[in-house]
Amino acid sequence: MSLSESEDRSHDAMVAGRLAQLHALTDSTLTQLDVDELLAELLARVRDILDVDTAAVLLLDEQGDALVARAACGIEDEVRQGVRVPIGTGFAGRIAATKEAVRLDRVDSTTVSNPILWEKGIKVMLGVPLISGDLVGVLHVGRLQTRRFNDRDVELLQIVAERIAGAIQARQLAIERAATRLLEHSLLPAKLPRCPGLTFATRYVAAEELTVGGDWYDLFTLPSGQLWIVVGDVAGHGLQAAVVMGRIRSALRAYTLLDLPPERVLDLVDRKVNHFEIGTMATVACGVLEPPYDTITLAVAGHPPPVIAAPGRPAWLADINTSPPIGTTFTARPRSATTIALPPDAVVAFYTDGLIERRDESIDVGLERLRNAMSLGTPDRVAREIMRHVIGNRIPGDDIALVVMHRTGEPS
Repeated sequence: MSLSESEDRSHDAMVAGRLAQLHALTDSTLTQLDVDELLAELLARVRDILDVDTAAVLLLDEQGDALVARAACGIEDEVRQGVRVPIGTGFAGRIAATKEAVRLDRVDSTTVSNPILWEKGIKVMLGVPLISGDLVGVLHVGRLQTRRFNDRDVELLQIVAERIAGAIQARQLAIERAATRLLEHSLLPAKLPRCPGLTFATRYVAAEELTVGGDWYDLFTLPSGQLWIVVGDVAGHGLQAAVVMGRIRSALRAYTLLDLPPERVLDLVDRKVNHFEIGTMATVACGVLEPPYDTITLAVAGHPPPVIAAPGRPAWLADINTSPPIGTTFTARPRSATTIALPPDAVVAFYTDGLIERRDESIDVGLERLRNAMSLGTPDRVAREIMRHVIGNRIPGDDIALVVMHRTGEPS
């Protein structure tokens, strides 16, 4: 064996060992580090693996038209100055646009758009795209000497990039999911209102899948004495859906203080969403009661109807006029409301579609299942029976919000 072959094998063994360390890091610390800490650890390993002086990660921004410096080792100024590189511009922008590796044997204003790179004395650079299904960002490394990057370096950095991209995506999803859950639960009412002659029970069950929806419920009273019951569902999943859900909930609460009927409140929420939350769609069901709570006025925007149970008759779905969802632009006619009498011992259940929808059947089947599960009794017992008969041991594919109201007919 020649000396050169021996050196190559020794180098390959060393690189393999360092890659194994990188792989172990991406596996074992994902649940402990935030994205920035994770990237700092990974970039330190990258510098050792490729024997480079600088390493940096730029991530695609929310609009998808620019890269933002997120982490750096050796050129921290990129992050501190919030460097942004348009897709297709300069070194990193070209890598993102072509989704291919790029090598530079000269670093100056003609080859890179970021002056920090040549001001730091970087002589040669290598960059590869970070791809996990779609483009995530760009990873680039540099040397202060003119020792050029070879094909082996390109292959090695691409392997590293695959692992980094996967680690970034996994950790971002975990953090987003945790933040979404926290936001969703923070927007649920801390305690239920106390109204003479009414009792309530609620359930909120998060989906067990990786995606998180924008379901919510709300119960509150106004200075006028009105009681509002609201359930809603923002189309989409993840943190953005939860943020929009919070904005719609806050807007609806604010508009109720104008002492308008529920259908007009929904109109105002619709106008707000169409102007400030373009592209958002949400379904909402509102129920409004006033003392002595013997009627309920319902206004619904694209949401499934409440189900009602009363003594002497089978449970039924409220017969209401459903208007288009919030955020749609084809609301040509004003929304309307329906008032329904509530005799003593009546029970009303509001819910989101996660309770009734199943991928393998018509929504009508789910509505009928819910109607059959509805009964008279205390709200907690009714809610328990609904969840037992409608959900049972099925794994929820979407978030579920349920509000049950019981009219006792007597001051409590």
